[in-house]
Amino acid sequence: QGVIGIQLVVTMVMASVMQKIIPHYSLARWLLCNGSLRWYQHPTEEELRILAGKQQKGKSKKDRKYNGHIESKPLTIPKDIDLHLETKSVTEMDTLALHYFPEYQWLVDFTVAATVVYLVTEVYYNFMKPTQEMNISIVWCLLVLSFAIKVLFSLTTHYFKVEDGGERSVCVTFGFFFFVKAMAVLIVTENYLEFGLETGFTNFSDSAMQFLEKQGLESQSPVSKLTFKFFLAIFCSLIGAFLTFPGLRLAQMHLDALNLATEKITQILLHINFLAPLFMVLLWVKPITKDYVMNPPLGKENIPLMTEATFDTLRLWSIILLCALRLAMMRNHMQAYLNLAQKCVDQLKKEAGRISTVELQKMVARVFYYLCVIALQYVAPLVMLLHTTLLLKTLGNHSWGIYPEMISLPVDNSLPSNSVYSELPSADGKMKVTVTQITVALSSLKTVFTPLLFRGLLSFLTWWIAACLFSTSLFGLFYHQYLTVA
Repeated sequence: QGVIGIQLVVTMVMASVMQKIIPHYSLARWLLCNGSLRWYQHPTEEELRILAGKQQKGKSKKDRKYNGHIESKPLTIPKDIDLHLETKSVTEMDTLALHYFPEYQWLVDFTVAATVVYLVTEVYYNFMKPTQEMNISIVWCLLVLSFAIKVLFSLTTHYFKVEDGGERSVCVTFGFFFFVKAMAVLIVTENYLEFGLETGFTNFSDSAMQFLEKQGLESQSPVSKLTFKFFLAIFCSLIGAFLTFPGLRLAQMHLDALNLATEKITQILLHINFLAPLFMVLLWVKPITKDYVMNPPLGKENIPLMTEATFDTLRLWSIILLCALRLAMMRNHMQAYLNLAQKCVDQLKKEAGRISTVELQKMVARVFYYLCVIALQYVAPLVMLLHTTLLLKTLGNHSWGIYPEMISLPVDNSLPSNSVYSELPSADGKMKVTVTQITVALSSLKTVFTPLLFRGLLSFLTWWIAACLFSTSLFGLFYHQYLTVA
């Protein structure tokens, strides 16, 4: 209890909630099955035969003999058939057959549970202000990020299994593009992109060398700056490759959702939602945002509009609000995707020739079958942005207050003294030794991995996720708007 304390109780309660309540009251299911989404049902073969003018009750297929065997020829219909698909509200029974539905439900529901644990922990830390406890909400946030990356990796591997399509080439091309882009971004000075990565790495190197000296080891930095940036660029290229198709898909859904929207306010919110990653990117571009706030070009006296701590807090709130907007607009994008079934049928009417009934049915049914894949591509980047921001607040020692006090980041490289452990509650000898060892390990890690390092690293990762999303969605917008032949 001296290490985790009441947070362990919160974690156990949330684990019980996930096991008992979430299977019956799931946000993931509600987002898809709240009655607002309608999917298009594929027509039966009899309906297609009637529409095509083939109402004979005899054979539905033309048969011919070939080497003594009867070869069946599938029924074909004209492509310009007057077909209008019937719609049906998405129900829980319909989602059971959807591809990737368990992964979608787990990611969304676990994200909700982790966010609740984070909020409760933040309230606990705000009022109790514990000093010797590990913030367990960090573990929950890291688990959410790992699940989101795992899901995106699983979706990306499916594109590599397609032999005939060009999805594999698209992923590889964008992966190399983002690797070069990451290397270029990492050499930009702090005067333009204000991550604090250079300061954080320098502080990490100095703290690590002092820690190694106290352990009697060689006082050499554990990793060079070039190696650190190289591996960070590789990780960024992988993130960019995973976010390639989510961004391309978002662009197509954005265009379809705009055509579907009838109210002006909905269209404005859709535009803001699409440009949300760009707004997040600009928050770290110092000449555009922070310089105007800290040194406004108004009058002769350059009085800052707010402190740096207040600006950092507003930056966090801006990202969270934009994430909330993206979640609120999910229904519009999912319905725009489901409408692709009727859109494909309408596009088919403009073509000449014939198509088999089986191919037409597969074309319509495939749209609904991959609904959860599209939902994951929409939700997973949102989850990554949200919980990277939450980690940035906690590990970076920021504040949620609009007018926070100036937060100092002292770096105490000395190991904790024995007086710290004398304050631990009395317990069995073995338990007390275990608690002491864990506390020593955590305190030692805090001297090396300081808030300055986490501020720089998590700021860069948050910015990078938003930059990848905007880059891929902008390319997708250009492709669907100008390169796709209608």
